[in-house]
Order: sequence, then structure tokens, then C-alpha cells
Amino acid sequence: MQLRFAKRYCALVLLLACATAVSGIDAHAAACTTQAQMSATDRSSLEGSARTVLAQVESGDEAGLQANTIPAVAADFSGIRNSVEYLRPLVERATITVDSLYLLDASDDQAGEAHTDFYCGSPVVVIHFTNLPPAVYALAIVHATGIAQPQQVALILSKANGGRWMLAGFFSKPMIAAGHDGLWYWISARQFAQTKMDWDAWLYYRMAANLLDPLDFLSSPNLDKLEHETDQVKPDNVPGAQPLHITTNGGVFTVTAIDTTTELGGLDLDVHYSPDSTQATELRNPPMAREQVSAIMAALLELHPELAKAFHGIWVHADEGNTSLFALELPMNQIPTGTQGPVSSSMAR
Repeated sequence: MQLRFAKRYCALVLLLACATAVSGIDAHAAACTTQAQMSATDRSSLEGSARTVLAQVESGDEAGLQANTIPAVAADFSGIRNSVEYLRPLVERATITVDSLYLLDASDDQAGEAHTDFYCGSPVVVIHFTNLPPAVYALAIVHATGIAQPQQVALILSKANGGRWMLAGFFSKPMIAAGHDGLWYWISARQFAQTKMDWDAWLYYRMAANLLDPLDFLSSPNLDKLEHETDQVKPDNVPGAQPLHITTNGGVFTVTAIDTTTELGGLDLDVHYSPDSTQATELRNPPMAREQVSAIMAALLELHPELAKAFHGIWVHADEGNTSLFALELPMNQIPTGTQGPVSSSMAR
């Protein structure tokens, strides 16, 4: 699940197709060795390889990183190159800590195995893959801290001939959003849930999950608990597969997505809607456009006043296909109130 507040999440696994869920699907279980169970030699080798990759990212050594990448991924290196170019200025002069290491032995798998699960340690961490070629792999989770925007990086490494570890997958995401870490968002979500502010709770739970889960295809008891708590408070009128229709005295607005974003610094509600032909015409006139999107903001706050407590502001995007016709962000204290008249919402059927 890609969240709008995590637009800077960079991921590339060309060799490995990773599944976010395998429930109800037969999966082969391969061998996993945790960091504590590894020999000193294996642990040192993996940690050194992870640090080498991060050093190449910090220095912008794209050629060296590509040479240290397995051929199937190095053949199309553009995704990793883009990730390195984004990440490099963020992690320069960072303190690099190798947080977790997992040795993943799928060398005895049959070629073409549809699903492979690695069950690691106790409490059990599960790593899910699909279509994993037989080989020995490793997962290294690395933290870059001591910088303005701390980052977590997950590396999939593949053991080549001669025992050399080479890069097979690269993922990065922030550890902090709008000044807070995942644990803070989890605690805050629980507080919102206790006071029945389900919209705030659900969106904060999702923030927590994005910051605490280094990989979409990794699960653990804590992450499972977080997912369960999230599901318990999910509002029944969240746009997703079906849009949400908001009716005000300014018309009916078709809201296609509501998420969160920190793209402008603070934690904002991120709202996308599809204007009808009349609304699209109004968007060509700046004053009318501002009035239209302000009406959506005001309607959302009238429907869910708790949103004003949890977010800095609201950012509304008017979309026509892949094109943005108009976008406006306003802090909560600048959103007009009391001007909408009756407001209602309904899910499309």
C-alpha cells in the first residue's frame, strides 16, 4: 500500500518479485539465520558489504555500486541510480548503523517456486518472496542517523561465486515524518482511537506502519498487531476502490483519495478529487478555483472536525486523468468555516 505521505519511498527489486501478502497461498519455507545465530565470519562479511553499499551511496559512486550489483539488476540500473541521487544528499555525514541482518538460504529451492517464506528468529519475523531464484541471499536493514532527515535502508544481497555479496535489491524510506517517529504516531493513533476520532486514528496508524516497517514484504508480531489495530478503526467511508461523494451547497465533489503528506513540511491531509465538466471549467478561473477547493476543505472539516486536531492543513488536488488541473494547500486556521450549509457524504455504488 503506497501512501501519499511516503512519496520519497524508493524501491527497486528487478530480480526479486516481492509479495506483500501470501495468506491462503501455499508457500515454500526456506532457511533463515538471524544476526545472533550467525557465525562471526558471516556477520562481519554481511555487515561489511552493507556498509560498502552505503558508502557508495554517500559518495555518489554509481559506477562502483553498479559493478557491485548482480547482473540481472545492473542491466537496468536506472531505478537504483535515481534512488542514489535522491538519497545521497540526505545521508551525507550520517552515522551508519547496521540494525538487523538475516541470512536467507534458498539454495535448495526448486527453480520456479511460486512463493518462498523465510521464518526468522523468535518472535518470528517473516520475509515473503515470490518467484525467488534458488540462491543464498541476505537482508540488511541499515539506519542513517545524526542528520536532519534520518533514513532507513533495506538491502537485499545475493551471494555470488567466491562468497562475494552483491546488491540485488535496494529500498529506502524516512524514519521520521513531520518531526516524529513511528512509535509516536502509533501512540498518538491509540489516543485518537480511545476518543473515537477514527479518521485521525486510522491515518496516524498508517503513518506509524510506513515508518516502522522497513519493507512491505516483511511481517512481525509487532507489525501484525499494528495492522490489526489499524483495521479496527478504519472508517467505512474512506475513498479507495469506490470514490466518496461529498455534497455541499457548492455542488457534489467526487473524492478519489484521502491520505497524508509531509511534502510541504508539516503533516497535511492530502485530498484528490475528480471535477466534473462544470467544476473543471471553474478551475480555469483562479478565484473560482480557490473557492471550489476551499469548499471541499470546509466540507471535510464539517464532516470530520477531528481532522483539525491532527493535521497542519489540507492539500487538495483537482485531477483530470494524470493531469493536475489545480492544487491548493491551506493551514487549518485559514480554511473558511460556517459557509457551506448542509453537508453530506456517500460512497459511490
